Amino acid sequence: MSSPGTLATTKLQQIDRLLGIPACFVLTRLRVIFGRHAPPPGVPVGRVLFIKLAEQGSTVLAHGAIRRAVAMVGRENVFFVVFAENRFILDLLELIPRENVFVIRAHSLASLVRSTWRVLGQIRRMKFEAAVDLEFFARSSAAFTFLTAARRRVGFHTFFGEGPYRGNLMTHRLLYNPYLHTSQIFAQMVEALRVDPVHLPTFGAQPPSVDGEDAVFRPSPEEVAAVRAIVRQEAGDCGDAPLILLNANASDLLPLRRWAPERYVELARLLLEAVPNARVLMTGAPAEAAAAESLVTQVGSERCASVAGKTTLRQLLVLYTLAEVLVTNDSGPAHFASLTPIDVVTLFGPETPRLFGARTKRNTTIWRGIACSPCVNAYNNRQSPCRNNLCMQQITVEEVFAAARDAFTRRQAAVHRPDLTLAAR
Repeated sequence: MSSPGTLATTKLQQIDRLLGIPACFVLTRLRVIFGRHAPPPGVPVGRVLFIKLAEQGSTVLAHGAIRRAVAMVGRENVFFVVFAENRFILDLLELIPRENVFVIRAHSLASLVRSTWRVLGQIRRMKFEAAVDLEFFARSSAAFTFLTAARRRVGFHTFFGEGPYRGNLMTHRLLYNPYLHTSQIFAQMVEALRVDPVHLPTFGAQPPSVDGEDAVFRPSPEEVAAVRAIVRQEAGDCGDAPLILLNANASDLLPLRRWAPERYVELARLLLEAVPNARVLMTGAPAEAAAAESLVTQVGSERCASVAGKTTLRQLLVLYTLAEVLVTNDSGPAHFASLTPIDVVTLFGPETPRLFGARTKRNTTIWRGIACSPCVNAYNNRQSPCRNNLCMQQITVEEVFAAARDAFTRRQAAVHRPDLTLAAR
């Protein structure tokens, strides 16, 4: 979810391509002339700086990597560089001090340049020992990582043309492995800090496990009360009625990932019929509010309402703690929800859940896995020539309804299980 006034993703990609390629080329030549060798692996790592500018969902997947860095060097020595609209997740995770987050503002090209220059100055004055570039093949992040002057620089390298050119700016060059989950890839990048770069990209250790991490978001009672008030205002007095959330992601931000809006309408009707006392709420960003209201009108039920654009991102997570099930396209909310107790049904198409699915047992993924899917990946900078997302069109309303119903049923059974246990005694 981009905030209003922020440079569009496509614009940032154009800047990355047009300016990033020559910047990486020039900096690579400078590195050959002036670059220092990385310190031997026995030297303590010291401060660690993560660079992950965009994509809030991927920042959630970096949770395990951040925890490993904290265990390695201490919480006060872990820092992060992020676009302003994405720092929300870092504050939410509460893994590092808020003052350790460097923010780059991208409201315009001018603000992007000024902010980047200012942040780089701060970082260079702090003399970081290590920097980890969590962007897969972005040129701008590779250049930024090099300019931090960190002695250890971990990032992906194009060895034989298997990815976009980003120069030769890393001391610890890694080979991107498309068969590992993204959270494992991020965690392995931290482990690479301990490895002698002479031996890389060979990595003899087993892939790190990042399964089983508990939900970390716990709202205050005041936050819960405020979100309940928003729900009452938009959906009426629901009492203890269970809440089911649908994130139709109706904007054109990620058109290939969209499941047809009319299918969400049909799904809402089936859920309302199957759970007579439930309330179905449409969620979304402010730019999606009008489209979400249109879906509510089409559903035609007093038990269906929209809260799209009515909550902050933090309030959206509070809503997740109050609801039973969320159905969403593959997008940031699927990852935000993994930080809460809600059950999620995530619809995948152009990308694969094997790499980007939320790592929680409460997440059910539906992916058709047709011959042309996934077509969006790190090697093509998440671009695709597809103009007809058959991978999403082949996901039926009936199977999504079945997955949501099963998730809801499991939750209801879990609620009553303690009573059954007491009765047996």
